[in-house]
Amino acid sequence: MATIKQSKLNSLYTRLVPGAPLTSEDLSTLGISADLAVHYVRAGWLTRLMRGVYCRPNDTLALHPSLLLLERNLVGLHVGGKSALDWYGLRQYVSQQPLLHLYGWVAGRLPGWFIERFPAEYHRKRLFDECPDSLLYVDSFEKRSGAPQVSAPERALLEMLSDIGVRQSMQEARELVESAYNLRADVLRELLQRCTSVKTVRLCLQLGCEGALPWAAKLDPATLPTGSDRLWVSKSADGLLVLKP
Repeated sequence: MATIKQSKLNSLYTRLVPGAPLTSEDLSTLGISADLAVHYVRAGWLTRLMRGVYCRPNDTLALHPSLLLLERNLVGLHVGGKSALDWYGLRQYVSQQPLLHLYGWVAGRLPGWFIERFPAEYHRKRLFDECPDSLLYVDSFEKRSGAPQVSAPERALLEMLSDIGVRQSMQEARELVESAYNLRADVLRELLQRCTSVKTVRLCLQLGCEGALPWAAKLDPATLPTGSDRLWVSKSADGLLVLKP
């Protein structure tokens, strides 16, 4: 029996990617039962992060494989908003460990083991008319195999704008928009046409025009869901936000 346990442990260590957490289901596919996993934890051969989630002892977890595990439990989970822009090199302020902005289709909470290692916030956001299993312009980062899901820059910009007045300052958003010269107008147009937030649509058009950005000149407000002819007014920490139709 001890030989079998040792053989399974050797197999586990051979297959386990450094920095990657794994679940009870992953262990099961390697022939490691729940009882055997408990034995490995007690023996110090596995570290238990939470119920049903493990890693190698003294292993430093990596962000990308950790996100891939979370994607299995939170429908539509992806890196978005300001964090996605940062991943593409669009940033204004450099932070040693910036807060990771994650979005998804369902309400949920990030596990403690994750946010202890990677300061992050998760928000349920349904900003576009889309399907949860086929989000618009969300794909693996740089289309690499085994990379986490991340918003394209155009979607990320709109996700960031939708947070203005909630957890995003207007000043930083304006500066980020001004630095986003190379956004694709056709992609932005499609996203805006399917955007469910009048505030976000108007902010994109207004800030794009104020910054004289090339993609803004290619967007026709008459073809976008800008709402009624009335002003859109909202009170936030930045003061009164007034958006013209």
